[in-house]
Amino acid sequence: MCKSISEREMGMYERIKTEEEGGVCDGVGNGDDLEIAAAKVPTPTSVSLCIVGRSVLAPEHRQKNDTRLVSLDVFRGLSVALMILVDDAGGLIPAINHSPWDGVTLADFVMPFFLFIVGVSLGLAYKKLEDRLVATRKALLRALKLFLLGLFLQGGYFHPLGNLTYGLDVGRIRVMGILQRIAVAYVLAALSEIWLTKHVAVKSKSSIATRYWSQWVMVICLSAIYMLLLYGLTVTDWEYQIPFEASSYQKLYKVKCGVRGDTGPACNVVGMIDRNLLGIHHLYKRPIYSRTKDCSINSPNYGPLPPNAPPWCLAPFDPEGLLSSVMAVVTCLVGLHFGHIIIHFKDHKDRTSHWVIASSCLLLVGLALSFLGMPVNKPLYTLSYMSVTAGAAGLLFTTIYLMVSYIVMDIDWLVYLILHSQINLESVCLKVLDLPQVDVIGIRWATKVLEWMGKHALTIYVLAASNLLPIILQGFYWRYPGNNILSLIGIRKS
Repeated sequence: MCKSISEREMGMYERIKTEEEGGVCDGVGNGDDLEIAAAKVPTPTSVSLCIVGRSVLAPEHRQKNDTRLVSLDVFRGLSVALMILVDDAGGLIPAINHSPWDGVTLADFVMPFFLFIVGVSLGLAYKKLEDRLVATRKALLRALKLFLLGLFLQGGYFHPLGNLTYGLDVGRIRVMGILQRIAVAYVLAALSEIWLTKHVAVKSKSSIATRYWSQWVMVICLSAIYMLLLYGLTVTDWEYQIPFEASSYQKLYKVKCGVRGDTGPACNVVGMIDRNLLGIHHLYKRPIYSRTKDCSINSPNYGPLPPNAPPWCLAPFDPEGLLSSVMAVVTCLVGLHFGHIIIHFKDHKDRTSHWVIASSCLLLVGLALSFLGMPVNKPLYTLSYMSVTAGAAGLLFTTIYLMVSYIVMDIDWLVYLILHSQINLESVCLKVLDLPQVDVIGIRWATKVLEWMGKHALTIYVLAASNLLPIILQGFYWRYPGNNILSLIGIRKS
């Protein structure tokens, strides 16, 4: 498939789904995401190019809603793969499991990656906003659906593997969770993009700050509110009860606090706000800090309580709580800024240089805050944690973007050879047909799998990461519940 185009038309081109590939693909978010690449052809002449399954078209020839940001799909797929890896192998490899409290591991990057991706998608989805009220209604409805799905999956309705019952006491449903946090971050970032964006033309790097200045004010305000509450409120003494097994008796535990600015497991403001606003019975029942040395003899894994364990070890605590979700919104807004760069800057160098600088600054800020005494802590979602993980997300996204765009640079080099040598164009087309669609360094198979996972991230999360598929499979057994499909494939012992 060869298309003849001139240099002026090659000023900017996109990766377009063709009919040979199965038609228009579904977009990220609302389907308007674009993979735009800059290609500068050396001389004003007409050339012929062949790209496997991809048409090289000028902007005026684009079809609406027929493109995807492939690098974002790959990044999303990689995040899904990491989530499954740390969930299944984290118990066997403590180095990749969630940190019991302070510090970060591989698992602690997954949630910020997803929030960052949501932000980038929003920047692309709202590139052309026709009706603010309609867009607001759709954003609210989409967030509500995501929140309710999170309640259904993580609220306690489905019981752990090995327990063939289901259902829960609504008075003890877990209110917050992974999808609920994403829904909150999504709707706030979407509303900021719909209502706070100043409609001015972006003609330079400075004008992009003018267009989106209100969103950066929002970032500063959210960060300031979080810091003031985390270090300004006094955490009072509190107590909780937990029932003993096979007994209606409940033991009362009292936790002494009376401190301000504490970031430990027992007396932090994040937990206090959740206990008072949500209620302790609506929090996560298996707190991450129960894997600390104070609470587990098998630390950093879960285990029996050690002698003289502190009274807070068994207290519910939600790692996706209310105050910590404030900083999660900031991560989403950082991703939104990366999406704006894609929209307003068409050159690879401009995009990647901006992303690398922004990501590096975030990493430096996070490390500096950690050096000054603010822990890099996921359960609290501290400002230092947000900075480190958002910076890492930005650098990883930039790397994937460059990898995905490598074919563009190779094709541009090929155009140069065509224009400056006696190359048979027909043979060139046949050679290009052998080039990978994403890169030319031999890893297309991996990115293709990740791209597919990225396009079906929610489905994979529901079936695999939320244990819904294993829970369904364990319901099919032979003679006794332990003799089920999961036992046959070695997921769970009989």
